[in-house]
Amino acid sequence: MIRITALPTDEVRALQSGQPDAYGNRPERAVSDGVGNPCRHCLRQIPEGADMLILAHRPFAALHPYAETGPIFLCAAPCTRHVDDGTLPEVLTSSPDYLIKGYGRNHRIVYGTGQVVPTTALMTAAEAILLRADVAYVHVRSARNNCYQARLDRA
Repeated sequence: MIRITALPTDEVRALQSGQPDAYGNRPERAVSDGVGNPCRHCLRQIPEGADMLILAHRPFAALHPYAETGPIFLCAAPCTRHVDDGTLPEVLTSSPDYLIKGYGRNHRIVYGTGQVVPTTALMTAAEAILLRADVAYVHVRSARNNCYQARLDRA
């Protein structure tokens, strides 16, 4: 079993209130066109016409060579954090494929785990990676733009 983990609410609320992003900048404000603007907190597409934030995000606590940073979107208004109910959230069904990578307890990529998989095989491929003893968790990223989507953990 896999648990889909969205960004923590305290982190998101800080960004929504203007706290700096991973590069020390205030999140940019924009208006969603309703397509391709997935919020990494509620794990849904930000509706057309809704205010959103664009910011640099690094899903790692410390800086190191494998701590990738990239752009993400968040709802500008407070939204409810995704609760894993066993189904894929909208953010993980809106693309034909995703890039997944396993990370060890040291938060470094575990070589040999990275792969681009079709959406229909996402969870099966992630489960296979999580069976490895040297993998602590999996990141899901956009296969097209490499943007962070969510973290997958053993349930």
